Amino acid sequence: MTALGWARASVRRFLLVLLLPGLGVVIAGELWLGWRTASDAADAAYDRSLLGAVKSIDSSISTASGGIGVELPYRMLEFFELTAQGQVFYRVATEDGLVEIGSADLPAPPRPLKTGQPQFHESDYLGQAVRVGSYARELNPPLAGHSGPQRVVIQVAETLEARNDFRRALVLQSLARDILLMLVATGLLALAIAWAMRPLDRLRQEVDARDPQDLTPVDDTGAPAEVRPLVQAINHHIDRHREQTEARRRFIDDASHQLRTPLTTLATQVAYAQREADPAAQRQVLETIREQLDETIRQTNQMLSLARADSAPPQRQPFDAVALAEALVRQWWGPAREQGVDLGLDAPDGPLPLSGEADLLREALANLLHNAIRHGGAGCHVTLVVRGQADVAVRLAVVDDGPGLPPDEMARAGERFFRGRGGALPGSGLGLAIVRTVAQRHGGQMAVSAGPEGRGLAVTITLPAARASETSPG
Repeated sequence: MTALGWARASVRRFLLVLLLPGLGVVIAGELWLGWRTASDAADAAYDRSLLGAVKSIDSSISTASGGIGVELPYRMLEFFELTAQGQVFYRVATEDGLVEIGSADLPAPPRPLKTGQPQFHESDYLGQAVRVGSYARELNPPLAGHSGPQRVVIQVAETLEARNDFRRALVLQSLARDILLMLVATGLLALAIAWAMRPLDRLRQEVDARDPQDLTPVDDTGAPAEVRPLVQAINHHIDRHREQTEARRRFIDDASHQLRTPLTTLATQVAYAQREADPAAQRQVLETIREQLDETIRQTNQMLSLARADSAPPQRQPFDAVALAEALVRQWWGPAREQGVDLGLDAPDGPLPLSGEADLLREALANLLHNAIRHGGAGCHVTLVVRGQADVAVRLAVVDDGPGLPPDEMARAGERFFRGRGGALPGSGLGLAIVRTVAQRHGGQMAVSAGPEGRGLAVTITLPAARASETSPG
């Protein structure tokens, strides 16, 4: 299992894996901002102290004697050096560099100095990182021999030990605070996820605790809005399962009733044949048994076909409706001639593509042809009609001019085990039920109506036409 699959296997893990990296990015960003803030705070605090040292030296500069006189504030520099926890360097010089006092090689400021505005920068001096504060002002009066304005530059530099220690302390405090906040946020997040998942846990426990025969809907009272669609989908599945279970139960009850009668009749006829001594009478009974057995086999096959159409998973394949109809007419041509029935085909010259289960559809049409030939009688005309409707639907109809059905029975045509009052011939009442089930399985419908000019019967199956993607190769 991949890492992504492992995470998606649990909603809790997926949310934590999704959110914790985001929290880590936020913490990293906050640490960077904390470092910047600590650096700015340290620079602001220590630069003020550095500027104080510059101003203290500046206040001790005098040009009254014609040259530069500096009375260095040694005590102040000692205190400043103690505060900086490192070394302190200074430089006092005229801007032209003719007069230099202190460390003449201190790094110059990176930008030109503006009179009266201090400038701070970091550099290297004697192999050490230092922070240098630079300040320039005009000498008043200027040095002897200079008639124009003249500036003096004062620089004070300190090493960065104390400044870096201060930065490090601020960053460590920020890091400790952020780690604590992340731990608290992770704990709260885990608790929030666990609390949010409680409705799903309750739903799981309720479904697990159910009796296998309990098909009542799951109560979604109090369920969050995000969980209700799941509960509704489960209830929809339960409803379909309940309908299928009820349909199977009715089918089993009806099938057992339908098979019990012919089997009982067969047992009676066999017993009668065993008692009959006359060979001619015995042959007649055996012929009756054979007919009854054939009808029982047909009923059993019809019930198995109906069960397969109800429950088997669809196996859709492309096929030609016209070719299917032609094969059926050739198959039933012989039985129709034996019954004195005129069987014909009315179909277009070109193919009509369909997508579905050709075997089931062939069996449904075979049931219609069998019923029409059997109940139409001698002299009846039966036609298998195939029509296409502008790449939208395909109609397959079996039309006859036989006795047909009364209007009240026509409305019930297609109900399982329903046989009309005029059904003198034996039958199971499953033929039209199979046709309707096959049509619904293919996304279509079955319609029963009177034949041409109100005579006979027309049973029409309307199926959606095959899409191009279902008929194209590959």
